[in-house]
Amino acid sequence: MTTHRLLPHLAVFTATLLSAAALTAAENWPQFRGPAGDGQSAATGLPVKFSETESVKWKTAIHGKAWSSPVIWGAEIWLTTATEDGTALGVVCVDKDSGKVLRDDTLFRVAAPQFCHKFNSYASPTPVLEDGRIYVTFGAPGTACLDTKTGAKIWERTDFVCNHYRGAGSSPIVWGDLLIMSFDGSDAQFMVALDKKTGQTVWQTPRSIDFQDLGADGKPKNEGDYRKAFATPTVVEHGGTATLVSSGAKAHYGYDPKTGKELWRFEERGNHSAATRPVAGFGMVFIAAGYSQGQVLALKLGGSGLLGADALAWRLKKSAPNKPSLLLIGDLLYAINDGGIASCVDAKTGDVVWTQRIGGNFSASPIHADGRIYACNEEGKVTALATGREFKVLGESQLEAGCMASPAASGKALFVRTRTHLYRVEQ
Repeated sequence: MTTHRLLPHLAVFTATLLSAAALTAAENWPQFRGPAGDGQSAATGLPVKFSETESVKWKTAIHGKAWSSPVIWGAEIWLTTATEDGTALGVVCVDKDSGKVLRDDTLFRVAAPQFCHKFNSYASPTPVLEDGRIYVTFGAPGTACLDTKTGAKIWERTDFVCNHYRGAGSSPIVWGDLLIMSFDGSDAQFMVALDKKTGQTVWQTPRSIDFQDLGADGKPKNEGDYRKAFATPTVVEHGGTATLVSSGAKAHYGYDPKTGKELWRFEERGNHSAATRPVAGFGMVFIAAGYSQGQVLALKLGGSGLLGADALAWRLKKSAPNKPSLLLIGDLLYAINDGGIASCVDAKTGDVVWTQRIGGNFSASPIHADGRIYACNEEGKVTALATGREFKVLGESQLEAGCMASPAASGKALFVRTRTHLYRVEQ
């Protein structure tokens, strides 16, 4: 076959590969906040309104108490779960098409669980899913890698010492061959990267901030409560360099993800218990800073050492979220705070475009798909908002039991975990 006759076949083959890649991106939701960890999905045709009796393809009961989000790879959905008292920690695998439970395995037995606040659960960190592997952590009680085909443990770690004080919350991430996790407890605060194939520690870096919180007895005030955090890290690219961005108590950090070396630190001593995952764009990283003084920070990337005020592009204090993560869509940054106030901000300037109350209480992070923002509240209402500079509610839906976990999207379906069930919602 001559070259000119071969070219059309190559073009068709290339287009097929690109279509397959796009389909895979739309189908898999492998970690907390989706494929890129930013709440964005390539899914299309999702319903904007549904109910217990409308547009629900299946509804599957999930035992235990767990706020982790569902993760999806191919035809399987995986979730973590735990007994309410934290003595048994495990995973559940559900068939994506039918809702049938395929696996229900206990991974760790805990004789003396740490204290966990009733608002939290013993299975709040969301796992990471890859082809043939799932990486699961419950914080200090245990971390494991499983073979998704057999359910067998490939490796496990139970040696990390950290008093989460009110329960673990930070989800792991995978970057290259590393499984990266945050441990921010009342007694110990550090980042750690494991070889995802073996579970062995590649690097471990302590938080560098001086908390300046010791009492006259030499012990941290409030039993170290203001030293803890629940945030999930993310890796951002800027100027050809990868930076691991992580929020702790009273400070936000940039690390070299290969070595764990601290590159920069931005202190914000009025904040603690950071609980979100940052998003990045326009040479900045956007962070919901945490409790006490809720605010959104826009930090300029590219700095080093202890960052000063000039590293802060802008700051938003009004209606900032503590638990729900942010969404960056185009040049607009969206936030839904814990009290149900939705905001749209110009990401480049920090100027508020609109602020509206959508109602309810929020712990789950919103996601974006097909030009719509989906926000699930603790009372079970799911609000679909239009993106853009004009506030518009596209639909409101109600499910039983309420949502603490963030939703996932795959194909043309929305997957919502309530306190008691997992739903597949599809038109």
